[in-house]
Amino acid sequence: MNVHTWFERAAAQFPGEPALEVDGSSLTYAELRELVERLASRVHAAGAPRRVGLLANRSVLACAGYLAVLRAGATVVPLNPQHPPERIRELVAQTGVELLLTEESCARNDWKVPMLRAGTDEPFGRARVAAVEPDDPAYVICTSGSTGAPKSVPISHRNVEAYLSEVAARYEIGPGSRVSGNFDLTFDGSVHDLLVTLGQGGTLVVPRAGALLSPVRTINALRLTHWFSVPSLITFADRLGTLRPGAMPTLRCSIFGGEPVPMEALRSWRRAAPGTEIEVLYGPTELTIACTGYRLPREESEWPSTPNGIAPIGECFPSSEFRLLDPGGRPAVRGELCVRGPQRFAGYLDPADDEGRFAPGGWYRTGDLVTVEDGLLLHLGRTDQQVKVRGHRIELGEIEAALRALPRVRDAIVLAVPTDGEPELAAAVGGDCDPDALHSGLRDRLPSYMLPRRITVLDRLPLNANGKLDRRALRTELEL
Repeated sequence: MNVHTWFERAAAQFPGEPALEVDGSSLTYAELRELVERLASRVHAAGAPRRVGLLANRSVLACAGYLAVLRAGATVVPLNPQHPPERIRELVAQTGVELLLTEESCARNDWKVPMLRAGTDEPFGRARVAAVEPDDPAYVICTSGSTGAPKSVPISHRNVEAYLSEVAARYEIGPGSRVSGNFDLTFDGSVHDLLVTLGQGGTLVVPRAGALLSPVRTINALRLTHWFSVPSLITFADRLGTLRPGAMPTLRCSIFGGEPVPMEALRSWRRAAPGTEIEVLYGPTELTIACTGYRLPREESEWPSTPNGIAPIGECFPSSEFRLLDPGGRPAVRGELCVRGPQRFAGYLDPADDEGRFAPGGWYRTGDLVTVEDGLLLHLGRTDQQVKVRGHRIELGEIEAALRALPRVRDAIVLAVPTDGEPELAAAVGGDCDPDALHSGLRDRLPSYMLPRRITVLDRLPLNANGKLDRRALRTELEL
């Protein structure tokens, strides 16, 4: 079982159809398959590594490289070139990367691991078929960790196969479909983009990174029929004043996930794309991209009214099952969502990270507070200090740990501040520090989406009666 066979079958069935468009470059399925074979043969010739880091920008090589690593029977560890070099090295070491597949523009640093510089003009080669077991990891995604170190989440071929079996036929993708490739490879939504699209004969269209801030213009310029993104992009479009009635006539299917989706945002989107189906997907990385879904009715008058104005996350996929548990582990009407089934991962690369994440019976504890109303799961918030910014899962504790590691910082608290769109991050530190120096220090350690918008230096941070840092008092003090 190798999930690469989804692409193989489509390439054999639709060789002349356009498979991939990136920044003016276009490849048919036959051309993409040939490039994948050539890259896979080079990966295999480099010593048949078990885990291959993929360090590439939004490019043909990034998409072909992902498929090539799978074709070679190795595990893909996607890495973002925009992240600080120190963080990339940390992830390379933590995940056990044995080879780094990269394009020339990303090969200038010393990543402390053998590098394979690759391009789109690779010499001819045919990859050896590598044996892959169902429980072998297909990819590893690194998520934010509460202890200060990222968590590495291995997702098996069995997990991905289960996901694809649930969603492949759900969106009517085939020749003529033009599907957005909005997600960075470090975000597991990219696996959906790659394999759901390229497994069924559609065209994966990868916009430039900056184009995502103008979604309506991008959809029309690229003639997209299918769109999948975080819902905060609806907010960007709304602020630009581009969500005019009928503004996106080509859209047939719109999917939003990665963070809670306001119903009002979906209403604005539907008016701008009256021909689109709208679906909300939910699921943490550990449950393989998404494990629940909710498709809104065609008639807006039939849309549900929810207590918090957030769209339902719907129902569990048929192959999975869920429970809601209270803090004592007992069934509850309103409780932590726990899920088990073939999409649930086996455990983190570091077994120490498994602590507290599994309930007896094989249930994965999502940390999301959920209830059921009219048969639909409703997301009510988190049970911990995790937040979502632009769809990225962030543990506030990881940012706090990075602040504490900077000179002259005695302690730190990071808060998520609600705004009209997505939450913003604000930090307060105790110590004799320069906020500008703290901002600079964090930029060297953390990706941009984890950087606080403001850092306030206080003589001392507020404590509660038990001597613990008091987040509620800090919000009051900072007038947040």
